[in-house]
Amino acid sequence: MALRLLIKTKLQRCFLAGLVAVVPISLTVLVVRWTITLMDQLLLRFIPERYWPEVLIGFALPGIGLLATLLMILLVGVLVTNYFGRSLLHLSERIMGRIPLVKGIFGLFKQVADTVLSADRQGFRKVVLIEYPRRGLWSVGFVTGVSQGEVQRLTEQHMINVFMPTTPNPTSGYYILVPEQDARELKMTVDDAFKLIISGGMVSPPESCPLDLQPAGQTETF
Repeated sequence: MALRLLIKTKLQRCFLAGLVAVVPISLTVLVVRWTITLMDQLLLRFIPERYWPEVLIGFALPGIGLLATLLMILLVGVLVTNYFGRSLLHLSERIMGRIPLVKGIFGLFKQVADTVLSADRQGFRKVVLIEYPRRGLWSVGFVTGVSQGEVQRLTEQHMINVFMPTTPNPTSGYYILVPEQDARELKMTVDDAFKLIISGGMVSPPESCPLDLQPAGQTETF
């Protein structure tokens, strides 16, 4: 009986270890394959059938849609870095900004893109601990900047902008204003913080990145 229990326990551990090794690799392969297939299908919709790889060379070329998309993005980037391209981009942005309903959606996406993708962005500057949603409960947040204008003028303390992501989807969350002295800066990187949040706390930062629990206001300014 003891031997059977030992074998069962050993098999369970081996099976779980196999899952831990196989699942991330398998899901990554599936996502990459789905992305490549989707981009290939989108590309074939815009080119005549006689120019499809299957027709020209006799077999399909997986990834050609993804490659074409990357090249198109690179080409657009080259165009908008010169005077003519920037002028054309500004004209198109003005047109989009005058269309009812569309201008609100376009403005939101543009602000997000400028913040997250811009080469000179500040983005998520630091990772902090905030007592949120109430005192005694702590949440991980990202400092996105220092409060300015009317918001800062109407508050007595020096406020910082903090984005509080949700788990397991960190792209949604809450924007809150926090007194700088109430935010505790962490030494973990933004990437480590994202892993921590997405995993629901199951993936902790490495020991080489200890938490700094000193209030942010007593260290360096944001």
